[in-house]
This record gives sequence, structure tokens and C-alpha cells, in this order.
Amino acid sequence: MHRLGLTPAEVQDLAGASDRLDGISIDYVMSHLACAEDSGHPMNDEQRHRFDALRNTLTAAPASLANSGGIFLGPAFHYDLARPGAALYGVSRATGAPNKMKQVVGLKGKILQVRVVDSESTVGYGATRSVPAGSRLATVAAGYADGYLRSLGNSGHGYAAGVKIPVVGRVSMDLITFDITSVPSGALAPGDDIEMIGEHQTVDDLADEAATIGYEILTSLGQRYTRKYVGGDAA
Repeated sequence: MHRLGLTPAEVQDLAGASDRLDGISIDYVMSHLACAEDSGHPMNDEQRHRFDALRNTLTAAPASLANSGGIFLGPAFHYDLARPGAALYGVSRATGAPNKMKQVVGLKGKILQVRVVDSESTVGYGATRSVPAGSRLATVAAGYADGYLRSLGNSGHGYAAGVKIPVVGRVSMDLITFDITSVPSGALAPGDDIEMIGEHQTVDDLADEAATIGYEILTSLGQRYTRKYVGGDAA
């Protein structure tokens, strides 16, 4: 990946001059998979074979290669220590190997206002979306300042009363507008919640709609959300 660590040439150099390691105890030989989320990618086996070849030139030490996606590639990638990350939270983009861990994150937005559109109108900045007369819109207190990505404008969805509802118009800094026309009339009012991540929509589902990955969704969630910890003490 060319981020951190030793190049293959540097490993070979160390192996040929072992005195440079005098007084140094190697606790682990580690590397990181570039394409683990794609189980069929040839780079996975290629990296594993390179890793084996290089670590065998050094003093025997425990090995670690697998990240979350690497765990799902099978025992050959596990070595002595696996390094699960988002997989522990029920998030996984690994192909062909569903994560059995329960998703631990939910996200809800509170409705500030519900309105009925009296004539065909555009919604939000840039007038990128029109809705017909009679449409019912719910404006939620969240936006891209809270990590609900701007790319979800006109492509994201939420759930209310078990019904899938689309984001209409662009996501604003502090506000998101959902079209709730398909929700039974009177079922939603200011103060009610719209599910943005939860039972009906996973982190990875939302990431797909934003053309990104679940990691970016999770790390973008801002400090203005009220956090509720269930099943344990707040960290």
C-alpha cells in the first residue's frame, strides 16, 4: 500500500545484516491487506505470499495480517493475531461472507416540521428536486455538519413508521428534508424520529447510497448528536 513500514528491499537488507537487529526483540511481523473487502481479488493471495516470503527471512516471530475483511478470507490469513475493527460493530463490506456480528450503531433524526406542498415546488438549495402538489415533507434536525454526507442529497433514504422515505433536495448544513408522502397521514409529527441507520438500514446500506464506505459514515458522525449507550456503561 506504500503507507508505512518497510519496503521488501529494506526487509531483505535487514535479513542480510542481522547485526542491525542486535538488542531488538521482534514481537510481531505485521502487514495490512489492501483489497480484503473483495474476497475474489487476486491481490489478497499475492500479498499473503509476499508476506510469507519476507517474514521467513527474519528471526522467527508471531505474524499478523488480517484486518476485518481479512478475517472473512479464511484461516490462511489469520496467522497468530487478527485485527478486527469495524467488523466488531457489525459493519462489514466483505463480499461473500456476511458478518454475523450484530450492528451496534443506530442513528435517528428528530422532525422539526411537517408541511404539505400546495403546488409543484422545488426543494432545497440549487432547486435540484421538484415535488408535486400534495407532497408531504418532513424536515429533520441534522445535516452535513453532523456527518450526514452531502452526497446523500436526492439519493439517501430513511425509515418512518416502517416505510422507506427518500431524501429530497440537497442535504443542508443543519437540515435534511424527507418526502413522507408514502407514510400514512397523521403518523408523523414534529418531535417524532426518522431512522437513518438502524433496523431497516445498515451503515453499509447508507454508505452505498452515499457512494462511500461504512468507515466514513461512522467516523463522520458529529458531536451534536445525543448519544445513548444501551447495554453497558457510557464510555
